[in-house]
Amino acid sequence: MCSENTEDWKKAMRSRIRSRSELEKYTELSGGQSRWFERTENEDGPPGAPVLPFMTTGYYLNTALNSDAEDSEAILRQIIPLEKELEPADFELSDPLGEHRFSPFPRFVHRYADRALILVTDECAMFCRHCFRRSFSGGMRGALSDSELLPMLDYLEADSGIAEVLLTGGDPLTLSDGRLLRIISALKERRPDLIIRIGSRMPVVLPSRLTPALAGALSGYEGMWLVTHFNHPAEFTAEASAGLRLMRKAGVGVLNQTVLLRGVNDDVGILRTLFRTLLAGGVKPYYLFQGDLAEGTSHLRVPLSRALSLTAELRRGLSGMAMPRFAVDLPGGGGKVTLPSNSDEMIRDGDYYIFK
Repeated sequence: MCSENTEDWKKAMRSRIRSRSELEKYTELSGGQSRWFERTENEDGPPGAPVLPFMTTGYYLNTALNSDAEDSEAILRQIIPLEKELEPADFELSDPLGEHRFSPFPRFVHRYADRALILVTDECAMFCRHCFRRSFSGGMRGALSDSELLPMLDYLEADSGIAEVLLTGGDPLTLSDGRLLRIISALKERRPDLIIRIGSRMPVVLPSRLTPALAGALSGYEGMWLVTHFNHPAEFTAEASAGLRLMRKAGVGVLNQTVLLRGVNDDVGILRTLFRTLLAGGVKPYYLFQGDLAEGTSHLRVPLSRALSLTAELRRGLSGMAMPRFAVDLPGGGGKVTLPSNSDEMIRDGDYYIFK
């Protein structure tokens, strides 16, 4: 059973949809979508700006196409690129969170005193069109090597103030069980007290990755958390629910981070349903993020005034358990800030001022 599940997800990874011709077998493209493919095929993207490739899993595309019309459009908006991605706004950034400032060495970020982040791979199961690490994801760097991991282990051993490590990328669950567990084991050998979070969209786009074998292996470690990334209630399928149930039974805590996206979930009813669905499925809604200033994502970013209005209404209709914290990651490395419920506290002369 376990080996069959393992083969299922590996086979699905090998058969991902990567081209316009493959995509058009399943859905008709709009003008803006077609022009993205035309321009990128002709290498006519914006000078110097990285172009996030197109790629999705058959499972996630089927989730979109088998949903009702509105839900289908919301999911496809996260899958299929638009020409607007090739025209970044002047204020958008290739490194919107300023992570390079806090990297003592490549693929390691220490921005907060008690937390560090390791980019264990640049591979994803699909490329989300709102990706804020588009300059790293899909860069053909591959998995973190033992030689790259070694200085990170030394750093973590020397700094006992770091209590948590987030494994991210890319998507850590695109790694084989063996490679992922070697990283976790090495971290735990040096620092048994570390809390380890795995940030992954695999539960959303390829839940067959959550195998009994993986759950069993992770159950051997204390302080393991899986941070998922559901943006819409239609993504929380029976397959996703079953995979996450395996993780919870193995003692892995599950949190979710949602990004507020225009045309996807910028609606009180959709967000309320999403957060209640997650909580009922054993997943704690953790953060609702304002979209980062990543290049080519303006068409997906919800205006802050609208975002604050949505979250104020959500707070009036959701329990404390179901309501995530609404936050913005300040550009340039300012860090994560939870925004107040009263937007008047932030407005001066018509502009928003956000302070840590």
